[in-house]
Amino acid sequence: MTVTASTLLGRPMWYELMTTDLKAAEAFYTTVVGWTLTPFESSPQPYTMFNRSGEVPVAGVMTRPEGMNAPPFWAMYVAVPQLEEAATHIKRLGGNECSPVIDVPTIGRMQMMTDPQGAAFYIYQPAQSEHPPEAAAEVGEASWLELMTTDAPAALKFYSEIFGWQPSEALDMGPMGKYHMFNRPHGMIGGMMNKPPEMAHVPPNWQIYFRVPDITAATERIKANGGQILNGPMEVPGGDWIVNAMDPQGAAFSLHARRAQ
Repeated sequence: MTVTASTLLGRPMWYELMTTDLKAAEAFYTTVVGWTLTPFESSPQPYTMFNRSGEVPVAGVMTRPEGMNAPPFWAMYVAVPQLEEAATHIKRLGGNECSPVIDVPTIGRMQMMTDPQGAAFYIYQPAQSEHPPEAAAEVGEASWLELMTTDAPAALKFYSEIFGWQPSEALDMGPMGKYHMFNRPHGMIGGMMNKPPEMAHVPPNWQIYFRVPDITAATERIKANGGQILNGPMEVPGGDWIVNAMDPQGAAFSLHARRAQ
């Protein structure tokens, strides 16, 4: 399917873990999420793709580059039709670039940016124009994007301008303020909220939720394989279940299970 520039803009396309122990991370996530592994042979350094069922690649993992002053973390890649134009737009709105442009033959061009509050993400200009249609996440795919920030209304305005994400409903979280949700054309894809006081020391960041069949079983696998539960499991509005966790190398991630039908 050929994707037009208007539907490509703002589409989350890829997720990537920067870690300190590649083999340990591979073992942890294949057990916890149920992914299989495929080496990406075109990479100049070891790079492994995580696949959902059907051997469909959904994310990647690599060793954190030397000199990168950040703990292990998950990052998202969001599509743009033209990389330089998007980077210029981001900087004009108060964001910054924090990597050079990375060119991967046959894959595309990408650059790590930060929003005005400091949360990091990649912009990505795919080399191919053929992409499957957007739809609700399958088991093993990223199913929700969550920004923890210092100014959620400002962040929502920023991402709406650069990616065309559409503000949706806002859920009142009481003392924690509002949880601002946002949509792509096919439906709701994420939310933004101000960090609670106990997270004051944590920089603004994007959390990636991956879909699993059963949250209770997945939570037990996290604990049994050296991960740490940060929050949950808990039921969220609508009846779905989530858990927020940290892998053994210190990267935060989250899991999501649909409510029983």
